[in-house]
Amino acid sequence: MPTARPVPGPDDDVADGSVWLPLEDTDEHTAVSVICKLRGETCDVDCLYCFEKRKEAPGGAAITPEQITHLGRLFGSRPLTVELHGGEPLTIGKPAMAALLDELAAQPTVRRVHLQTNAVRLDDTWLDLFDAHYPRLHIGISLDGDEDGNSWRVGYDGTPLYPRVAAALNLLGKRGRTCGVITVVTSAVLGRAPAVLDHLAAFTAVRAINLVPAFDTSVTEPTAPVGTRPSPSRRLQQQALTTGTPAWAITPDQYAQFVLDAAAHWISTGHFRRIKLDPVVAAIRRLRGLDTTHCHFTNRKCSHVFTTYPGGRLGSCDELDWPQAHLLPLATATTEKDIVGAQHRNPLLTSGRALMDTCRTCPYHTTCGGGCTATRWRMRQSTGGDDAYCRHRARIIDGIAALLAAPDDPDGARCLRARWRPRIPNEMRDVPAFLARWDDPDAPREPARLRTSTHGNINSTGLPGVHEADDLDPRHPQWREGIEPGVWPLLNVITSWGAVTYDSCQGHPHTGTGLASAVYRVGLLPRTRDEYARLAARLCRTLTDADGYLPPAVTARLARTDLTSTTTGTRHPALELSLTPAPGATWADYFNGLAQAARTLTHVARHTNPTGPCGCAERPPRRRETP
Repeated sequence: MPTARPVPGPDDDVADGSVWLPLEDTDEHTAVSVICKLRGETCDVDCLYCFEKRKEAPGGAAITPEQITHLGRLFGSRPLTVELHGGEPLTIGKPAMAALLDELAAQPTVRRVHLQTNAVRLDDTWLDLFDAHYPRLHIGISLDGDEDGNSWRVGYDGTPLYPRVAAALNLLGKRGRTCGVITVVTSAVLGRAPAVLDHLAAFTAVRAINLVPAFDTSVTEPTAPVGTRPSPSRRLQQQALTTGTPAWAITPDQYAQFVLDAAAHWISTGHFRRIKLDPVVAAIRRLRGLDTTHCHFTNRKCSHVFTTYPGGRLGSCDELDWPQAHLLPLATATTEKDIVGAQHRNPLLTSGRALMDTCRTCPYHTTCGGGCTATRWRMRQSTGGDDAYCRHRARIIDGIAALLAAPDDPDGARCLRARWRPRIPNEMRDVPAFLARWDDPDAPREPARLRTSTHGNINSTGLPGVHEADDLDPRHPQWREGIEPGVWPLLNVITSWGAVTYDSCQGHPHTGTGLASAVYRVGLLPRTRDEYARLAARLCRTLTDADGYLPPAVTARLARTDLTSTTTGTRHPALELSLTPAPGATWADYFNGLAQAARTLTHVARHTNPTGPCGCAERPPRRRETP
């Protein structure tokens, strides 16, 4: 399962536009994540979907304190986050675990230690050991929601794990400890996101939930049995594979819908006050222009994540296939430079970086971060492309953007026409003052600086391109004069709805200037969350009604974006209705059809039903564009 690894980063705005940042391009203050497979794939349970047991990384041996010491020296002064993982890390036994924790506590560069366990062995004696040897230990537990959701998590004897895991969670709560939960989204939980979230939230120890997709449609063979006779668990796995596709597997679209349903419920119930929900929080941070520790959403990907196995094998992220992800024997590495060299010699990492580089032309890349390299590779190998993977990422971002703008409108997250499209820059000096002036007939209105370029742009400079323009409202004496004539009819209709418009453009080819062509657009600034929801639904209905009536070279689009108030730095949710070139159309074709498209869209907007649900509820888009 593609589990995101915590790769610590700054909490400030994301400055680097790359999708994959090499290790050598970050300084000594940038942390790396080290996953310690304490006993390889050795585990005391046998979950049917287990990815670790499908790898060529046999267990049996154990990672030693000496190897932990060597890791600390290897990365010099870089901060380390360490994840004790498996298989099942508790199978290493208490004396060995105590020695490892003592060594980690002695390492000055280790900033965080996380233990990921199935929790069937977790009891008071283990918790006492943690308290004695590493009191700050973070605990993560694997639990796929409620009892039904854990159908695929069983022991070798085929019996369910849920009762034992639930008992461990209750024990943590009793002792006042907290934990995170990794929940694999399988077919057993589809359509039940609210119930799953409520069930997990009922455990007082739970403070974080990470929803991980079971994208296992490419799995066609059962895991090799242990010994000559298959265990009851392996027979159950064989039964789940009788149709050729694992019965637990889900599609990217199903995962996206589950995440959005969970996000809406997380907000409406107030679970967000106590529980961090990923990938939702990661998407929110990126939508707000902030960095995140979720490696699927940041550029510090596999080059900043390492895995060490028993026997001294050092590899890249454990989600990548093994042994292809192997870098070098740990004992042969003496400095970080050795690690960097091994990374550049590894074909899998080289290909992964090239794969992520394809994201640069995607409009979502600064928000999405490219996702999980390993998962994209596997989907590409099984389907011949990663379009489905990329579409589900875009779907999650679009839906979370809708919930951020209008959290009381979960239906908005289901809209398939409104896409997240940040306009950079998109700024106004004082957004609250502009909104107040729009609705106040007695507010003072200063004369506007209006100049028209030779290409028809109206702004304060009289030059083509993007330039400063004074902010006008319908009561301003120069209101009509300040609107470009080609976009005035549509803008006039939209303001007749009672909506606030803050930006518009009639479209400009900018021929002979060397500037990019500008598309036809109107920007809307909702006053409240409720108004945002109503306007987004109405604009979606407008696009629904216009579908099929526009010239072939022109497409109508609805975008979600933010308008930043420069006086405070506050971001205000905004909407943008635009006419853009259809896929494959030239700019010449677009501008030849633009006037007709504008007339059609204006006519449809004038007659669109002012109330009702999102247009997708009535008629979904015929074709969803590829991000």
